[in-house]
Amino acid sequence: MTELASKQQLRMSLFRWAIVTVPAILLLGLLAGSSVPAGADNAWYRELAKPAATPPDWVFPVAWTLLYVMMALALAMILHARGARLRGAAIGLFVAQLIANLAWNPLFFGAHKVTAALVVIVVMFLLALATTLAFGRIRPAAAWLMVPYLAWICFAGALTWQIRQLNPNAETLVPSAVSTQIML
Repeated sequence: MTELASKQQLRMSLFRWAIVTVPAILLLGLLAGSSVPAGADNAWYRELAKPAATPPDWVFPVAWTLLYVMMALALAMILHARGARLRGAAIGLFVAQLIANLAWNPLFFGAHKVTAALVVIVVMFLLALATTLAFGRIRPAAAWLMVPYLAWICFAGALTWQIRQLNPNAETLVPSAVSTQIML
């Protein structure tokens, strides 16, 4: 049989990849994001001086959900590109940048390692940039889906840098104890 797949068959194949990648990436992001209290739920973070550009807490889960969906769709496009010369390297780069991404939240909010989190963001950006360039050689649309993620990493890096500058003692900061005054 020497027939090529129809456009509908190709779309269904991409859809099958997306049905796996989108929930998987969202689940991994959710697990990393909920592994430690973050934002206003984190007493240590509440004590930090934050840059004026820090968005409200509700922005972060919305932004990350959208970014993870776009990243997963980009990955699905690359997984669907069977036979592409750089496909294996592109997938490897994606996995490496995703590992760096998932490590950031526990490192920053859990371990309070602001400087180490800044290093991770730089590594994450470089890996995500390499991923985007590799994706672009295979499927340009997949690369374009990664661009908002690159922009967000730059923004998050700038916020992390400013938090580090505003809080030179952040790694040793101990949140104030919560006290309750109960009147009988």
